Amino acid sequence: MAHDSTFAAGRPAWLGRLGQVRNVVRQEMISRQLDRHLTPHPARILDVGAGQGTQSLRLARAGHQVLAVEPDPGMRSACCAALAAEPAAVRDRVTVRAGSIGQLAAVTDDQRYDAVLLLGVLMYLPASEPVIAELAGQVAPGGLLAVALRSTTSALWRPAARPGWAGALAAFEEHDQARAQRRDMRYVNEIGTPARADDLAAVAATAASYGLQLEHWYGVRIAVDPEELDPPPPADPDQLAALLAVEDRLGSTDPYRQLGQLAHLILRQTT
Repeated sequence: MAHDSTFAAGRPAWLGRLGQVRNVVRQEMISRQLDRHLTPHPARILDVGAGQGTQSLRLARAGHQVLAVEPDPGMRSACCAALAAEPAAVRDRVTVRAGSIGQLAAVTDDQRYDAVLLLGVLMYLPASEPVIAELAGQVAPGGLLAVALRSTTSALWRPAARPGWAGALAAFEEHDQARAQRRDMRYVNEIGTPARADDLAAVAATAASYGLQLEHWYGVRIAVDPEELDPPPPADPDQLAALLAVEDRLGSTDPYRQLGQLAHLILRQTT
């Protein structure tokens, strides 16, 4: 079923790393990339699998109205705690609800949104096609669907870049078996959670069949990821700004964006 997720076991490790450099870079790049495609006027946004609420809160601070939908009680608690620390004007722009892929109509009342977000969620779900189909129905005409996914390229590149030669060979073997068996590539991620990699072109083709055209895509986390360690971000603001500027350029430019640990797709509803 589309709403079955493997993420829950990795939640403690995920929450424990929020302040480290990988998550800081990830969230900032996603934010910048979304800003390039969102309408300038306040938008109605559906954040599916909102997690700890980083993107929901940022968008609310910018004046957008956000419905944050999250199935995991622990992640919802983290989101609500972060929301409680915000000014009243921001709190009033965010609604947090329990809900999941496969059951979105129950929490959205079948409304459509200017932007629907699925950021770092698809790899924990068993298949992409039913997810894209459901989310396409939530996007208003002219609106966008933003999906951050794990690509097969990144699932192969990371163990080779570390380097981890045995792991890299195992990843290639799994990739070849997945192709032979006409299934998605599987792997275990760094928080110890079983996950799934997507072929970027296949996801774009699926989205197009539901009226969502690929407007642009970005790589996320390129320069910071080859090392196994996940340190805190640079304490020097100038160094952090330089790191983010480099990641921004790499993630927007071929061939470097193809090595991102996430591919961030912006899909525009044309029907």
